[in-house]
Amino acid sequence: MGDPRGFLKLGRQKEKDRAIKARIQDWRELVIPASDEDLSAQASRCMDCGIPFCHQGCPLGNLIPEWNDLVYTGRHAEALESLHSTNNFPEVTSRVCPAPCEAACVLNIHGAPVTIKAVERAIADLAFSKELEPVLASSRTGSTVAVVGSGPAGLAVAQQLARRGHDVTVFERDDRLGGLLRYGIPDFKMEKELLDRRIAQIKSEGVELLTSVDAGQDIGGDALRSRFDAVVLAAGARQARDLVIEGRELGGIELAMEFLTQQNKRVAAGGAVKREDCTAIDARGKRVIVLGGGDTGSDCVGTSIRQSAASVLQLELMPKPELLRLPTNPWPEWPLILRTSTSQEEGANRDWAVMTKKFSGAEGHVRALEAVRVTLQGGKVSEIPDSTFEIPCELVLLAMGFVGPEKGALIDQLGVALDSRGNVRTTPTGATSVEGVFAAGDMARGQSLVVWAIADGRRVASGVDAYLRASQRSRSESRSSSEARGSHPRPG
Repeated sequence: MGDPRGFLKLGRQKEKDRAIKARIQDWRELVIPASDEDLSAQASRCMDCGIPFCHQGCPLGNLIPEWNDLVYTGRHAEALESLHSTNNFPEVTSRVCPAPCEAACVLNIHGAPVTIKAVERAIADLAFSKELEPVLASSRTGSTVAVVGSGPAGLAVAQQLARRGHDVTVFERDDRLGGLLRYGIPDFKMEKELLDRRIAQIKSEGVELLTSVDAGQDIGGDALRSRFDAVVLAAGARQARDLVIEGRELGGIELAMEFLTQQNKRVAAGGAVKREDCTAIDARGKRVIVLGGGDTGSDCVGTSIRQSAASVLQLELMPKPELLRLPTNPWPEWPLILRTSTSQEEGANRDWAVMTKKFSGAEGHVRALEAVRVTLQGGKVSEIPDSTFEIPCELVLLAMGFVGPEKGALIDQLGVALDSRGNVRTTPTGATSVEGVFAAGDMARGQSLVVWAIADGRRVASGVDAYLRASQRSRSESRSSSEARGSHPRPG
């Protein structure tokens, strides 16, 4: 360990963000990377705990104390090797993960954890300062795998299986690869050049990547099972939670993902996408209301502000969180406290414990939202009498989460069993109820963090690899037995 007293000498110092007035004028990432000296100093604060609780927070099992020490001592190449040993896409997690590792850091007992996310970002960016070299398998197995979906889980599965020598084909229904990394996360949080370069590495490792192919429509479940030795479902949990109330049919009430996807396509095209080529959801000059206080809602806030909305109001059904941890929410649990995102800092108003009751409009377009104040007791939401109020608006974005994978042709064709929440039911290895069919990421877990998607992808890849190798051994033993029987003449 480099400096066993570093945490006593230095306080926590986060990376700085670009000035609000400047960053809302473009779609570039807003974080200003820290200097090598500052990162080394912050990494020195790691206590190298006997029991690293940061591992409890990180589903990937990142070797956080190890690479903190390597950064502190200037051994960045070794730190990158350590980071890549557990994480396929650290350039993603270091930008969009909420850092449960920092919440579980021992120093967070006093609210000043190590800046793990910033150190991880610096290590990851080192890889992108040069070419990403492919990691090639030493031999090929001849086994074939279809992966449906190219989000973080699907890409992690594909990369891990290719590195184990299997022939992998990824099917993506969108026009570009990446799933929600591509079209769900705004560029101001993660520029897509990073994703493009990582995908290029995966392709160079032998993975076949097919876009604009809707599995279940363009290629059926039976065809997937007959053409491939294993199938992995990693299409996410993109069935949005809607709000079926009076006035929902009015124009200007949109699902968050449609709004975010449209803007990401505009950015990808250099802003040249024509209005008629999109759903034409535009916040310019409008009073915008975002329903939902999570990350997706926050992304809608930042996007609306950059589109020059007249105003942005974010409403949350749950009560306003506490400013500090309560005794019922002790470390190292995730702190259920008030958080303010960079998008919310840019000029949004926020309100809590509000339930939307109906929408009203004129000429087929939304003009106002009627809401009521609520209380939450014992997990039950109750309306407060005589608390109804109305908010004028021209655009409402529904960002209230997701209810599971989209049900459709592929799930029906494969016949995989679902759990009580509507997700694909799996075993610890990722196997579904159908022989040779596996599921990874949000499709099996439900909507979750990107670190869980990557971790699930790596875990399921191990399960698929074991299944394929067992199948090969079984076939080999069967052939050997058949040959042995055929080499002896029958008696008599």
